Amino acid sequence: MHTGDLAVMRKDAYIEIVGRIKDVIIRGGENIYPREIEEFLYAHPKIAEVQVVGVPHERYREKVLAGVIPRDQADPLTLEELRAFCEGRLAHYEIPSRLRILASFPMTVSGRVRKIELREEPARER
Repeated sequence: MHTGDLAVMRKDAYIEIVGRIKDVIIRGGENIYPREIEEFLYAHPKIAEVQVVGVPHERYREKVLAGVIPRDQADPLTLEELRAFCEGRLAHYEIPSRLRILASFPMTVSGRVRKIELREEPARER
């Protein structure tokens, strides 16, 4: 059965879903699973919601972008704060190099985040 999900078998023999095949970010030959980064970033005190996507990059193919809805719109997270939070806890290639502060995520009619729109807008900004 092909579902499009990516999973790993844990040591306790349970299977854990780690992402979707179409959501994998490939940066310089490394496969990055956005869901793992998102789960880590939820621990940041300034982040209410987060979505991680890959955006085009000339040298590495893709780079990591974190789309963030801050807990307090008056005191949003900075890229420097985000990178400092990740330093030493995530692999260097998993640390977001771009940050977008958003009021809300673009959603489908079924209530899912439209990650394609998060990817497209930074590509147009280049």
